[in-house]
Amino acid sequence: MGSIHIHTQDGVHSITFSHPAHNSLPGKLLATLAEAIENAGQDDDVKVIVLRSGGERTFCAGASFDELISIEDEATGKKFFSGFANVINTMRKCPKIIIGRVQGKAIGGGVGVASACDYTLATKFAAIKLSELAVGIGPFVVGPAVERKIGLSATSQLAINATELQSADWARQKGLYTDVFQTAEEMDKAIETLTNKLVASNPEAMRLLKLAFWQGTEHWDDLLAERAAVSGQLVLSDFTKNAIRKFKA
Repeated sequence: MGSIHIHTQDGVHSITFSHPAHNSLPGKLLATLAEAIENAGQDDDVKVIVLRSGGERTFCAGASFDELISIEDEATGKKFFSGFANVINTMRKCPKIIIGRVQGKAIGGGVGVASACDYTLATKFAAIKLSELAVGIGPFVVGPAVERKIGLSATSQLAINATELQSADWARQKGLYTDVFQTAEEMDKAIETLTNKLVASNPEAMRLLKLAFWQGTEHWDDLLAERAAVSGQLVLSDFTKNAIRKFKA
């Protein structure tokens, strides 16, 4: 089922998610991740959040294919995709600045999670791909977060060319990553420097900045729920189920 590890030191709150299937995110793990982010946002001892994943070469492979194949009705489909919607909306509404640490590939929903971070750093191995169309769905739920970060044109490129990875440098040029490093050690040093500065900053100023950054997304609770329903319908089709089985194989 994967796991969530939480560690707080000197105001820096690290949330690490991991799953043996390339850090994919099944429903229960998504719910636990959203809860961990919400709790951190309410904790006065937390000044800044670092969102990270386990392992070295994959940040997040997106949705769990095993769980997708098992969906048999629209309600279950909507509930599953609402897991990604809840994580994105929780990150959006969290009053603390969230730093993304992307050490490897981000696929599908993983691109959405990286996009919902307020400031994201990556290594050269952190290529990205929105693979949803290739399995008969589409990046409907994560699309708003990705588009907000890199714009409609770049999001369209990713969504349409669903089988090709774009490099970490491409993602940096489009605005998803603030900087790209040769090694994880260099990235971690930069994160440490940044978080030390943020811990010493005015918490209320950072809270208000976060509100300003996300202005205009207040309707996302409804929007992402609608998008989850669309994906929940598409995943039921024979086309999608066959595509997922082929993709998984």
